[in-house]
Amino acid sequence: MELRYKYLYEDLDRHGNVRIYVWRGKGHKKVRIREEVGTPAFRRAYDAALEAEAEPADPVVAVGRKDRKPPKPDTLRWLCERYRKECAEFLLLGDQTRHVRGLIFESIYEEPTEPGASTLYGDFPNDRLSVKAIRVLRDRKIEYPEAGNGRVKALRQVFKWAIEEEVPGVRVNYARDVPYFEGSKDGFHTWTIEEIEQFDARWPLGTKARLAKDLLQYTGARRSDAVTFGRQMIRNGKIHFTEMKGRRRVLKERELPVLPQLQESIDAMPGDHLTFLVTEFGAPFTEAGFGNWFRDRCDAAGLPQCSAHGLRKAGATIAADNGATEHQLMAIYGWESPKQAAVYTKKANRKKLAGDAMHLVVPVKSGT
Repeated sequence: MELRYKYLYEDLDRHGNVRIYVWRGKGHKKVRIREEVGTPAFRRAYDAALEAEAEPADPVVAVGRKDRKPPKPDTLRWLCERYRKECAEFLLLGDQTRHVRGLIFESIYEEPTEPGASTLYGDFPNDRLSVKAIRVLRDRKIEYPEAGNGRVKALRQVFKWAIEEEVPGVRVNYARDVPYFEGSKDGFHTWTIEEIEQFDARWPLGTKARLAKDLLQYTGARRSDAVTFGRQMIRNGKIHFTEMKGRRRVLKERELPVLPQLQESIDAMPGDHLTFLVTEFGAPFTEAGFGNWFRDRCDAAGLPQCSAHGLRKAGATIAADNGATEHQLMAIYGWESPKQAAVYTKKANRKKLAGDAMHLVVPVKSGT
C-alpha cells in the first residue's frame, strides 16, 4: 500500500539505507523519523515532527553553533554576521548558496589565529586584518584548493559590501589581493560516451534511474530543475520551466524541445505524479535527496566517478563536438555569457584542428 504523508521525503545514505524526513520546505529544518513506516510509533513521530517545525527557521541565521555568544563588535565574525543579515545581494541568493556560504563563514570563525592558539579568527579585530591574514585562511585549506578559494571568494564579498556601506574599521578589501589557488579547472568529471552507454546498460528504459539520466542528458538541466519536471510542463513537444538557480534575483523562463530519445524514456515510465521523478513514497525529490539517490545509481552502474552535474557537462561537450556554436550552447544551457560556452567550443575546435593538422608532424622525405 502506498503511504501518502504531507511533507514526507526520503533519500539514501551512502550505504543504500533509506532515510525518512519530515520537511515543510524552505526555511524549515529536516526532522528525521526512525520508526518503521506504517506503525503507530511512526505516526506519533510524524505528528511530533510536524508540530516541532510549525514555525519556519530563519534561513539566514540557521547555520552555526547554538551555544555561541554574540560576536564581539568590530571583529571578523561581527562583520560577516552583519553581511549575512543586511547585504541585499546575499539575501537574494538561493537558500542552498546562502547555506553553503554560511558554512564557509563558520569554518573561518573556528580557525585559530596561530597553530595551537586559543584565539580564533572569528574574534580577529577588523582593524588588524591584512592580506597576510586572509592568505593564511586560504592556505589552511591547501589540501582542498576549492575550499580555500571558497573562503577567499566569500570574504571578498563581505569586504566589498562593508566598504560600500562604510562600515567603520573596514577600508580595504584585503581578500581581493589574495589570488585563488589554481586547482583543477575541469571540476566535476565529464561523462564519456562509453560511460553513458555503461549506465544505460545497467539501467534500461523503464527504470527510474534511466529516466533521471535522460532528463539530465537530453535537456541539459541542472538537478534543481530536473526534479521539478513533469508531464504538465510539456506542451506542443517542448518542455517549459523556470530555472531554480538565481530565481530570487531574476526569473529565467526556458523552453526546450523534447528530443525523441527523451520522449521514449518518458513513455517507458508511465505515472500520475506531478513530477517525473518521485521517491518510493510518491513525493518529489529534494535537490540534495536526488543528488544522493542518483549518486547511488551511478555507483551501482560501476561509475563512482560520475555525477548528475557531469552529465550536463557531457551534453555540452557532445554538442560542441557536433558543431554547436557558443550562442547555441548558451540557449541550450541557459548561460548568460559566451564565456562558459567558449570552454566547450575551444576544446572542440582544438580536437578538430589537431585532427586536421596531425599529418603535418610527419617529416617530408628528402628528395621529394
